[in-house]
Amino acid sequence: MKILTAEQIRKIDSETIEREGISSLTLMKRAATAFTNFLMTRCPDKKQEILIFAGTGNNGGDALVVARLLHQSGYRVKVCVVDQGSRYSEDCAHNLRRAKGEHIPCKIITGEQDIPSMERFDLLIDGIFGTGLSREVEGVTAEVIEAINKSGKPVYSIDIPSGLFMDRSTRLAVRATVTVTFQIPKLALFLPENGDYTGELQIVDIGLNAGAIAEAGSHMEYAVKETVAPLLKPLHRFAHKGTQGHTLLVGGSLGKCGSLCLAAKAALRTGCGLVTSFLPRCGTTVMQSVVPEAMVLEDPDVEHITEISYAIEPDAVGIGPGMGQHEETAQALAAFLTGYRGALVIDADGLNILSRHPEWFSLLVPGTILTPHPKELERMIGSWRDDFEKIEKARLFARRYGVVIVVKGAYSLIIDSDHLYVNSSGTPALATAGSGDVLTGMIASLLAQGYKPMDAARVGVYLHGLTADLTQKTIDPRSFMAGDIISHIGAAYQSIEKKE
Repeated sequence: MKILTAEQIRKIDSETIEREGISSLTLMKRAATAFTNFLMTRCPDKKQEILIFAGTGNNGGDALVVARLLHQSGYRVKVCVVDQGSRYSEDCAHNLRRAKGEHIPCKIITGEQDIPSMERFDLLIDGIFGTGLSREVEGVTAEVIEAINKSGKPVYSIDIPSGLFMDRSTRLAVRATVTVTFQIPKLALFLPENGDYTGELQIVDIGLNAGAIAEAGSHMEYAVKETVAPLLKPLHRFAHKGTQGHTLLVGGSLGKCGSLCLAAKAALRTGCGLVTSFLPRCGTTVMQSVVPEAMVLEDPDVEHITEISYAIEPDAVGIGPGMGQHEETAQALAAFLTGYRGALVIDADGLNILSRHPEWFSLLVPGTILTPHPKELERMIGSWRDDFEKIEKARLFARRYGVVIVVKGAYSLIIDSDHLYVNSSGTPALATAGSGDVLTGMIASLLAQGYKPMDAARVGVYLHGLTADLTQKTIDPRSFMAGDIISHIGAAYQSIEKKE
């Protein structure tokens, strides 16, 4: 699913109206109907009292149509139109007249004294501003938004939370419980700094013209099942362990060899034919006991890695989990990077060592995948003012060194010099020790199986998140562990390949 800008979305709206020979009011009704259908599914009790806040633009028009549809369905609805003195859009004014004609209680808010008490209402609907907002929220609108946020009521935002900017940091916006956005994903809805505004995100189809969407150019995409499934490589009938790739995983140190055990298990479960682990001697017994399917190569040192030397020819290498940052380990990493030219994923202490020696980033082979969590990313690219600057700095870093960066978190970002993918799978259950080690093993496994770096990152991140999605009804997220990711990789594959 393409992620588009506000300007592109406005153009697609216009193209839909023109190509399909419909009016703007018809498109507005499509959008409002999609929102209303979702709301009625989520909130079927028609005894609930609903307070709807509408603006004077087309997002306000959407809200007024929602009010009419809910009223017609038997819900008890009241509308407040927030009027800062701006001219009403033609479609908004039309639907305000119709709402009054249907005897829906409508109140115009022009000042703080007009803001109603929200205590008696069961839920609020926010339709004040849409994607076209270009100025800071102020005056009576700011007072309304602050009152909504203080109400303690569930809030459903139409398309985006009012006050949220599409392309820059937001100072004040509605803190939605659920945001029901219209068909096209918007980048701002996926950024950590906007998480308190967006709440739960739902995307609903409003019948925008498919041709217009296809013609819109974008370097950003929301990664969903339908876009990930075609990337999966089929398993050949005559496949054997020698045809499914050989992954080498390097890491571990005294007290941290479990990280490499998790990565090795994950690599095997993700489908590579052979896994070899390279770790200090203290980890050999641990690895061969916990992951008997994996082979082991030992570093000469007992407690940490001092020399990455091996006689095998792996198809891909994953390096960093549990490795530590000893000076000998750092020098061993530099020597390895100087000589290795194959598929590679670097995580954890591997990234921390590189950030201490930034000149070593130039040793990376093009297509290397880096998988930092936010703090590791900051060490790599420096601090940022907001998430938009973070993305831009990450893209510039990826372009400079020819790498793929996986920024781990809710809606993990996968960035190279030309593309940004926002991952759709995953829950807070993944915020657990070892989760990143598992992802390293998964991506390294996919690289070994012949996936291109960007495809390996996209598939690996989506599979990883999907394991949490699939266990929401069986494992409380507080109890979810990294091992649960590994044990559900197979089910995640099946879910992706299942035809609805």
